[in-house]
Amino acid sequence: MFRIPKTHPRYESLIKREKLVAGMEAGITSKQGLIAHGRGEAFDYLIGERTLKAARRATEAAAVLLLTAKKPVISVNGNVAALAVKEVIELSELINAPLEVNVFYRTEERARRIKALLEKQGAEKVLGDKADARIPGIEHARAKVDREGIYSADVVLAPLEDGDRCEALVKMGKKVITIDLNPLSRTSRHATVSIVDDIERAMKNLISVVEDKKKKKGEGKANLLDDYDNKENLKEVIKEIVERLKGVEL
Repeated sequence: MFRIPKTHPRYESLIKREKLVAGMEAGITSKQGLIAHGRGEAFDYLIGERTLKAARRATEAAAVLLLTAKKPVISVNGNVAALAVKEVIELSELINAPLEVNVFYRTEERARRIKALLEKQGAEKVLGDKADARIPGIEHARAKVDREGIYSADVVLAPLEDGDRCEALVKMGKKVITIDLNPLSRTSRHATVSIVDDIERAMKNLISVVEDKKKKKGEGKANLLDDYDNKENLKEVIKEIVERLKGVEL
């Protein structure tokens, strides 16, 4: 990885780029994944590279969904593996949920490499290499899922998800939590809970909230879900972005 001094004003952003490049060279991240990250990074500029209040509300709701799920599963693609591998493993252990490798530009070799990376970093249960079931209504490779994983899950955490697969999972009756920097994307609009935030910030926040709620043994879980409206929360995200841009000094 190229050495970037911590004094560089764009240090965090540049480190993310280097992680993705390293992931591509290792056969984990696709070239197209680099383009997708760049699009998300543009939205991160708009939100001020910070966690918005609306994103924190979504994180609270996501934590409740994961903790009350009967069979939660965490979907992992190449960008997630490159940027937040330790965080997804930590969360999977906290909520006792398997990780499932699922990528758009799928080759069996790439799926095996992502699985190997997760296991090397300490993941105990990684699915996705079998891919013995399909999500109805999807024609591309992300339709392939594990029957014991995403296919039979009631709640799926799918960071950096594709809009059509998110919609298809919801049509199957699943609750879908996504992490997406674009509040206008089909993924954000179709998900049950959309966390509009950077993947690393979002995962760290989610882990923290889950840990806190586990300590409190579920106090107020039901009420939080009853009060949460994803579309209204996305509107709040846009309002926060607009208000921030109005105050930007050039």
